[in-house]
Amino acid sequence: MNPVVIASVVEGDGEVKALPKLLYRIAHDLGVWDLRVPRPMFVPRSQLVKAGGIENAVLQQAERVRGHAGGVLALLDADDDCPATLGPSLLQRARAACADVPVSVVLPSREYESWFLASASSLAGQHGFPDDMQPPPQPDEKPRDAKGWLSHQRGRHNPYKPVIDQAPLTSAMDLALARANSPSFDKLHRDVTRLLTGTEHP
Repeated sequence: MNPVVIASVVEGDGEVKALPKLLYRIAHDLGVWDLRVPRPMFVPRSQLVKAGGIENAVLQQAERVRGHAGGVLALLDADDDCPATLGPSLLQRARAACADVPVSVVLPSREYESWFLASASSLAGQHGFPDDMQPPPQPDEKPRDAKGWLSHQRGRHNPYKPVIDQAPLTSAMDLALARANSPSFDKLHRDVTRLLTGTEHP
């Protein structure tokens, strides 16, 4: 059977290990067992947003997808930019450069770690977090420093480190809870579903 392939572009070291775990989790929830996820391509955010940046990255990753179902996913933090503005702009550029392979661009509101905040109660009692940990209000928007919030929850002797912690927390987080509390994670889930199945799912 010809596998489904999702090649990806990320702007953080932690996402290189974390994003494949997330893609496989979503695929398995959908009953897609033949997914292949090549190692994500790491490109600094400053390069992705400048002229030609996301275009070149997507074109390179598209070579891994051609001949297969699937597509290319670009994932970069929104930081202080408006995701509703920057996201469509980057997507338009990426699709213009690579019209023959499905492409998705997803911007976590603020940063990837905001998705851990959205699902914080499912991480309570695990990985050094307190048993009564609950998500802050508006986890997609506040606090500004999600990494700092995670470090504060664990205490100053056990700070959050993306390269070490991002993948394990991605494996442990409740995806349904993240979708319910984070519009940007819900968008990721819908986009990945489309790349996996070729159809839109609720």
